[in-house]
Order: sequence, then structure tokens, then C-alpha cells
Amino acid sequence: MLKIDGHTHTELCPHGSHEKTRAMIERAIELGFDEYWITEHAPMPKDFVQRFAGPADDWQTEGLGWEQVDDYLNLADQLQSEYAGQIKISIGFEIEYLAGFEEATRAFLDQYGKNTQHNILSVHYLQDDQGKFWGIDYSIDELQAGFANELKTPQLLYQRYLKTVLASARCDLGSFGPDRLGHLSLIKKYQDYFGLPEAFDQSCQRLIDEIMATASKRQLSLDFNSAGLYKKYCNDFYPGIQIALAALNAGVPLIFGSDAHGVDEVGRGWHGMKNFLKVLDTLKR
Repeated sequence: MLKIDGHTHTELCPHGSHEKTRAMIERAIELGFDEYWITEHAPMPKDFVQRFAGPADDWQTEGLGWEQVDDYLNLADQLQSEYAGQIKISIGFEIEYLAGFEEATRAFLDQYGKNTQHNILSVHYLQDDQGKFWGIDYSIDELQAGFANELKTPQLLYQRYLKTVLASARCDLGSFGPDRLGHLSLIKKYQDYFGLPEAFDQSCQRLIDEIMATASKRQLSLDFNSAGLYKKYCNDFYPGIQIALAALNAGVPLIFGSDAHGVDEVGRGWHGMKNFLKVLDTLKR
């Protein structure tokens, strides 16, 4: 098994540590990784704010500014070349799936995708019943403001999230579309604060199975992401055991990602995640 950290960010990430990407790569080399995939958050669509109901600081710090895209690609390309003899570096974006913004996302990938090797498609925002977007991982207050009623019946919140993930898996974003779905249980980031159920119910399981069937058909992999283990109110990996088992049963690859935003987060949880995956593999149907 290749030792890959497949989900990392850079000094340019507006909500990151701003530690040098070079130092993060050198940490990956120190830890013995074979490959290091840089996947910075793409800019938000320019008119997203018109349909966003949460705090301005959320969307303003979610991704690169449009003026930073070339700087990011130049930085990543330089580091890819510089460290070519020590570690294989891949370049990409973590792309937002936002219903109604598919054309804008496709246009972005058409313009910049030729410079990338691996891209992730993630859901950080859900629409409410009025079609307004709210962040699901920015703050407890924002999640509660957007989905207070569903937090009282959390399987309905899970269904809303999984239906959005299914739409993302089905979405054709062109020749440079993402090849991986990001942190599929992110809706549980604050599970211990709200007392959310650990297990998805049968309706959710059907959606999960449909997501995996779609991912298998479209040759998408899953982000096997350790970051949730270190979040104050999550304390579990993404995508969690139920989704991970569904992925294995459907033949969908799981690719480790630390989701590092700083040096000390690179490769975090690798051994536990690797060994747990071996155990999960014995449990699949």
C-alpha cells in the first residue's frame, strides 16, 4: 500500500495556520509518505453571497480569493518540481458542490483543471427550504440558525446532507471534474454538542448505498479523512464506519487524507486509519 496523504492545504488557505507549505511537505517526507496531494479550497462562485444566509466571515474565509489562484498554482508547481526526487506531489483543488452553481464550477475547472492531477468535491454548505445556503462546519451557531428544526429530528438533517452528496456524485463537472468525494460525514462535525445519533437510519442507508453505486459507476474514490477525530465535538473519522463499509462493499477506494492546514496535522492519524481500514475490510459483505 502506498503511503499517501491525499488531502492537504497550504499557507494560502484563509482559515488555515499560514505555515509554509514547504514545511508541511518536509514533514510528510519525514513521516515516510510516498505521495502528498495538495488540494487547496477553490474560490467561491462570485455571486454565491447573494444566496448565502450565514455570517459573512464564513464564505469570505472558505476558499482562495480569485486573485490567489495563479499564486497557488505557481507555488504548488514550484514545490512539485523541487521535491520531485523525494516525494511525489499532486496538485488539485477542493471544490465546493453548490446546487445551482454547477456551470460556474465547471467553467472554473475548464480554466484551471489542466494544471491539476487530483481534485476533491466536498459539501460544506446545505440549502434550507427557501434555497438559502448555510455552512455546516463553520460554527455551531450557524448550523443551528440554518437547521434548528432538523437538529431536533437529526435523521432528516442527515437525509438533507446525503441527498446533496448524492447530487454532487452525479454531477458532471467536465473533463477535469473531481475524482474523489470529500469527508462524507461532515454533517456530524458537531455531533457531540447536539447529541446527534451515531448511526444513520434505513432511509439514510439507502441514500448512502446510492451514493456508493454512483461513485463506483463514475470511478470516484472517497476521502478517508482523519480530521474529525481531532475536532472538539466530532471525535470520529470522516466518513465514519457505516459509510466506509458501504464504500468497501461497493468497491469504492478509500484514500487517506489528513486534511492538514498546518505542519503538525500532516499525516495525523495515519497508522490508526490504515489499520482500521484493514479491520473494516474483513467486515465487508
